[in-house]
Amino acid sequence: MNYKIAVIPGDGIGPEIVKEAKKVLIEIGEKFGHSFDFTEVLLGGASIDVHGVPLTDEAITTARNNDAVLMGSIGGNTATSPWYKLPPEKRPEAGLLKLRKSLNLFANLRPAVLYNELKGACPLKDEIIGDGFDMMIMRELTGGLYFGERKTVEEDGVMTAYDSLTYNENEIRRIAKRGFDIAMKRGKKVTSVDKANVLDSSRLWRKVVDEVAKEYPEVSYEHMLVDNCAMQLVKDPKQFDVILTENMFGDILSDEASMVTGSIGMLASASLNDTKFGLYEPSHGSAPDIAGMDVANPIATILSAAMMLRYSFDLDKEADLIEAAVKEVLKAGYRTGDILSEGKTKVGTKEMGTLIVDMIKKG
Repeated sequence: MNYKIAVIPGDGIGPEIVKEAKKVLIEIGEKFGHSFDFTEVLLGGASIDVHGVPLTDEAITTARNNDAVLMGSIGGNTATSPWYKLPPEKRPEAGLLKLRKSLNLFANLRPAVLYNELKGACPLKDEIIGDGFDMMIMRELTGGLYFGERKTVEEDGVMTAYDSLTYNENEIRRIAKRGFDIAMKRGKKVTSVDKANVLDSSRLWRKVVDEVAKEYPEVSYEHMLVDNCAMQLVKDPKQFDVILTENMFGDILSDEASMVTGSIGMLASASLNDTKFGLYEPSHGSAPDIAGMDVANPIATILSAAMMLRYSFDLDKEADLIEAAVKEVLKAGYRTGDILSEGKTKVGTKEMGTLIVDMIKKG
């Protein structure tokens, strides 16, 4: 079977980590008889440097004409990058927001798994993490505060900024359905996170989730205020299976969850629309300070490629093998610098990718 993948190397460490993910996919193709056609697409700072804008219409068309998108990291250092002297709509992240909206990628899946081999990197006490945890944060991705109307005006000599947070019931219903569908394949529990004690948008969120929950009698669910959820993630992360939430809350909570696992360098993500099409990327940033130094952790991007095989191509066996290979490499004691602990072997970006490829060959 042939699969067409649009590849966005991105900025900073993006090209390095994407290269290792492609190595893994090529090995999977050889082992299982698949072929992958890669088409490179510019996005973010790399696109600004060439085209003067963070995302071109041609790039959107190219992405749409492929079966899925594999992406590295976007942006640069906000303090030093010339890209951040541009107006907000011309900065690197604006290109990513536009791509998500253009491709209707409304469902963001961010798994947060504590591997047994990385318990030493978890900042929580042993009695809290126990046998580890495995949660999926389901974040609505194309609505809310990030996509609302915004403006800054001067009124009576005082600058005032406005950002609007809006959701309609259809946007909430479709992400809720996707969250409950994912829960049916996992632990059959959904925690819907909002701020219903303050926000009208959250009260509507809660009402619609209640309606959707009736369609899934096998799934237990609960509502939780976002501030309590932030506390519970460090108090008792094992309680969570699927966390369902809106855009900004999901952005913040998924980063918190990633650090509870030990490193954001381990956190993959998938952004899906209402078909099999998806965009797959690591949850971490572009880390320009270490770009080109062969020290970045490629595992999040490799695990994102595994999610692509699972959710866009229905290649569960192939995805399982990649995930198992990552675990075996960690079990063997190999670590990039961000997850290094005493007694483990430090390796670079390229070597980590090669070790995972070699483990796939043995699998």
